[in-house]
Amino acid sequence: MAHEKRFQGIPMSKSMRGLCKEEDYVFLGTSERTEGAAALGDDWRDRKEERVRRRLEQEQQEKKRLREIEESKKEKEQQWRTHVAELTSSQEKTLQDRLARLHRFREFQKKVMEEESGEEGAPSSQAVNQLLTRM
Repeated sequence: MAHEKRFQGIPMSKSMRGLCKEEDYVFLGTSERTEGAAALGDDWRDRKEERVRRRLEQEQQEKKRLREIEESKKEKEQQWRTHVAELTSSQEKTLQDRLARLHRFREFQKKVMEEESGEEGAPSSQAVNQLLTRM
């Protein structure tokens, strides 16, 4: 075979030389290396299947990562809502306590004003309320 003699004169690695021979035989259509071509086809299919499998695994990992991020966001949002609810509740309680203390103080002031006014000339409770409102 003339092409083998030409290839022997070209310096190349053994693997490259093997590829050239296989390509040559495939091109020439000889049946001497059809097993090699079939093996190349099988290797190609195996590599393709491997790439598809890896791509699917990567997609699954990405979906899992996105799901975990979403769950984390939901958890943080729930924690924030709980925190805000607790703050609101404590502020409401504080305001209610202050309002109750203010009512008690106003009642005390009213009582004191009525007692003092009772000694001085007994103005009506309406006058006491007006005086407290001005304060």
